[in-house]
Amino acid sequence: MTDSDGRPHHGPAGSDGEPVYADRVYRSVPGIISGVLLLAVAAWLIGDAALNGTGKTPWVSLAAIPVFAFPVIAYTLRPAVRANDRRLVVRNPLRTITAPWAAVDALRAGYSVELLTEGRKYQVWAVPVSLRQRKRAARAQDRGGRPQHASRLGMVFGQGGGTPSGPGVQGSSDPTRAWSDQVVNVLQEMAERNASRPDAAGPVEVRWCWWIIAPTLAGLAALITVIAV
Repeated sequence: MTDSDGRPHHGPAGSDGEPVYADRVYRSVPGIISGVLLLAVAAWLIGDAALNGTGKTPWVSLAAIPVFAFPVIAYTLRPAVRANDRRLVVRNPLRTITAPWAAVDALRAGYSVELLTEGRKYQVWAVPVSLRQRKRAARAQDRGGRPQHASRLGMVFGQGGGTPSGPGVQGSSDPTRAWSDQVVNVLQEMAERNASRPDAAGPVEVRWCWWIIAPTLAGLAALITVIAV
């Protein structure tokens, strides 16, 4: 995270005397926009069906709300990556993975971004890989492309400046690369730099997101019941 002038925000000094930085947060702006649009369209359609429908239609439409809304929230608005000097938190649609840096084996970006830790592999939903951005980045590097001005929208979501391949990333050593590759590079550097910290050790924690799962299953049961009765 950064201050309004683009500089990293410093917190109080840690136990080792080093400044503690606020979490860096990475999210997919297109995912957020698509989620908001989907929810808006669904609200309009379901509201119209509930108010103007006949027979079972209003009840079916109301029962369908959690079945549609919670998965959309889970897969578009919820995914995020938070990183600080101690740990990496990967918030996926249905799970949250908290990995101290000492437990992180690697982060890699192939056709998707993956976190490797304790012999397991987790996809990082919040950082989608764009092959189009990679192609643009490769063409820009061939032409000796230079970074463009910072994107305000990118800065809001932890995506610092603009480049020919998309928004830039705070702390990236190569701002001409695709956004997902920049994020992975920054996180990998943080893992290597902080793995030896005493407060960056511990087991990996995986928590299920029950506030998404439970309402979706309850809504599905209600929907089946309303249709069947």
